[in-house]
Amino acid sequence: MLNSTLLLLQDVAATMDPAAAKEYLSLLGAGLGVGLTLIGAGIGIGMIGSSAMQGIARQPEAAGNIQTSAIILAALIEGAALFALVIALLFKLI
Repeated sequence: MLNSTLLLLQDVAATMDPAAAKEYLSLLGAGLGVGLTLIGAGIGIGMIGSSAMQGIARQPEAAGNIQTSAIILAALIEGAALFALVIALLFKLI
């Protein structure tokens, strides 16, 4: 399916003027970058939450430390995801 989609995009881009093709393909690239970034951030935060809950279930007395660490790690992942989104959108502008 992906191969046929890429072939269709290549055929369409070949028939239009180069400036419009560059604009549309840069939008497609930015959209793919943003989508993959959000998927990766969601998976990362989900894994942090899962691991934190397992750790709290195994050692309830360390719940405070585990929660603090999980919140800090989730914030770092959100920061990296935001940075990647900005880079993907800047890529579209170039």
